[in-house]
Amino acid sequence: MTQRRFDNPKIVLLDPGIASCTYEKELFEENGYHFDVFEGEKDDYETKLKMATDAVGILIRFTEINDAFLEQTPHLKAVARYGVGYDNIDLDACTRHGVRCSNVRGYGNHSVSDHALALMLSCMRMLKAGNENIYSQFSAPPAEDIPEIHQQVLGIIGLGRIGSTLAQKATPLFKKVIAYDPFISDKKFEELGVKKASLEELFETANIISIHCNLTDDSRHLIDEKAFERMEQRPIIANTARGEIIDEEALMGALENDKIHSAGLDVFKTEIPHELSKELINHPKVMATGHYAWYSDRAQKELQKRTADNLLAMLQDKNPDDCLNPF
Repeated sequence: MTQRRFDNPKIVLLDPGIASCTYEKELFEENGYHFDVFEGEKDDYETKLKMATDAVGILIRFTEINDAFLEQTPHLKAVARYGVGYDNIDLDACTRHGVRCSNVRGYGNHSVSDHALALMLSCMRMLKAGNENIYSQFSAPPAEDIPEIHQQVLGIIGLGRIGSTLAQKATPLFKKVIAYDPFISDKKFEELGVKKASLEELFETANIISIHCNLTDDSRHLIDEKAFERMEQRPIIANTARGEIIDEEALMGALENDKIHSAGLDVFKTEIPHELSKELINHPKVMATGHYAWYSDRAQKELQKRTADNLLAMLQDKNPDDCLNPF
């Protein structure tokens, strides 16, 4: 690992979409840095790279940080990501180049778990179809199979911060809450009052499945055609984690073949949905939202503050709690 020098104290926010970056601007300028914001198109990688060439620190959401990027940013010392997931950051490459990286953990525990519950309930009550048919079928239920929440078994995939928060909220509402997470201790399951289950058991017994695991090589397409075949209860699927955890083609097949009740989706294969994702969004049994499960007014403020604070700490050769590759 080679430690980098930096002479030009420039910070760049590379990904647009944040309404106001007043906190970031004030923090960095008070500490002697020049703060700049990229205002072009999301996929304009070349312009982003030009802006970052002489930067010592960058703030990102979805820009890919890999060897090719790092080789052209010789002054870069730290990368801070707005959000929990960091599958767009090559941590090994960053470590080799002497670049610290951070995400922000825990800021959206309540907002994401709230959104997951909202998607589940929207699917249970078939709110999309009910809204679309309000004039043609007023007072008539939009479907025969509308279950009641107290009769349902909720299966949570991923019992980390968000999954645990969801479990705490869901336990009084559901008949039973079960979860699959091979990285969580039995003690944690006991503390939450959640039954530990294998993935196969969860597929077989859950009436509603909510996804809260990270996207890794192992979890990509974790929910595929074989998984849908094992789902015996014709469940509702809710995904507020990462789109690629579900094989979208297999999901469409499961909807069309009536293997699942419905789906609530906040994330898709690509950040801006294309082709098959659009078919899913328009499907009568899909409640779709535009990747804003993370958002609440409180969560937004915490996310921006901690992302900026993390970057400043790393530029000062410190390892904040959110640092992904401390050295």
